[in-house]
Amino acid sequence: MNPLRLSPAGLLLAGALAGTLSAADWPSWRGPRQDNSSPETRFPERWSKTEHVRWRTELPEAGNSSPIVSGNTVFVTQALQDGRRRTLMAFERKTGKLRWQQGVGYDEADPRHKTNPHCAASPVTDGTCVVASFGSAGIVAYDFAGKTLWKADLGKQRHEWGQGSSPVIHGDRVIVYHGPGEFSALYSLDKKTGQVQWKVALKEQHPAERFDGFAGKNDGALGTFSTPLVIRAKGRDEIVLPVANKVRAFAPADGRELWTTDGINPLVYSSTTFGEGTLLSMGGFFGGVVAIAPGGEGDRTGQRLFHEQRMKKHTIGSPIIHEGHAYVSVTDGFLQCYRMSDGKMVFEERLPASGGASATWATGVRVGDRIYVVNQSGDTLVVKAAPKYELIASNPLGELSNSTPAFSDGEIFLRTHNALYCIAQ
Repeated sequence: MNPLRLSPAGLLLAGALAGTLSAADWPSWRGPRQDNSSPETRFPERWSKTEHVRWRTELPEAGNSSPIVSGNTVFVTQALQDGRRRTLMAFERKTGKLRWQQGVGYDEADPRHKTNPHCAASPVTDGTCVVASFGSAGIVAYDFAGKTLWKADLGKQRHEWGQGSSPVIHGDRVIVYHGPGEFSALYSLDKKTGQVQWKVALKEQHPAERFDGFAGKNDGALGTFSTPLVIRAKGRDEIVLPVANKVRAFAPADGRELWTTDGINPLVYSSTTFGEGTLLSMGGFFGGVVAIAPGGEGDRTGQRLFHEQRMKKHTIGSPIIHEGHAYVSVTDGFLQCYRMSDGKMVFEERLPASGGASATWATGVRVGDRIYVVNQSGDTLVVKAAPKYELIASNPLGELSNSTPAFSDGEIFLRTHNALYCIAQ
């Protein structure tokens, strides 16, 4: 697929479409509140490949990243030629037409898992610029006309399973976790120039004992694929990131470590969720669960609200906190509900799948009293956000998807390995 070439007039028009974030924007894969919930409630509950599909646009290759929405534009990161070109695509939200596609080349062969194509990190926008992480190929910022504003080279990012952490915009900073792998580090970049403001190296260490299915302490993969979470609580800002064996919090101004707690296993996929005064982190591959309040200093392991050393199931999706309960779609196709007061599991129910793939990599999204969860069969399951399990609808598209949908102004934008969809009433 070739980039759309715009005339000077077209560039001016595209640039004019950029603006400050509106209430209907979905500026990152975790939504406007960074908790995988929508402030809107009017979205379709039922659809199919032929009903309530406003448009469907073919994508050139498979991808696991999630779409974001700002104004009249939908953005998706996309790898080409197995990562030899790493791009950002901008689509017209009304029609699905490709406006432009820009990116960078990368000739070296970065390792990755066969199920995790390059460009797995989702983009992020503040309504005027959009930032994409291309791993070893750099962090790049574009304006809404596709012009490159800056490129930051953070060095190689090498891990046997690839990469998936997305950048985060916080005020005038872009927060980037550049990892996992040997060179893992947390960065703050200047949003206007891309210059490094500070860097914190995050050395990955094997634990004394593993509970995640890897037998020896020096066996198996390490690291986090989590996206940093920036919160404001108790009068200060914190960057919260679960890493190998710990959950850590840093000060956005200078990268100083604020606090840390043990309890997460050495391999983490999901991102921390903050809701109702509590931070909730879940490890991958049967790893630990940590609930803790924000704030404090130093080692806060003894201040955890609840903790489980070893989960019963493997988790990639991030939890949703709502009315005293946490909901998480675990990898092998179950929805779990936990009580936030003590971490006790309230229910665990298998989600239906129209095809042969019931696995769920995507994070669910809460819309009012409903949770939307996408599985690898391309079904979007709509369930009640309540401590009693209730399936409302199952919506099959028949195309593999590992992406979290975006919800904006009554429209749902869903990425599969084949296409980008706009679903509307």
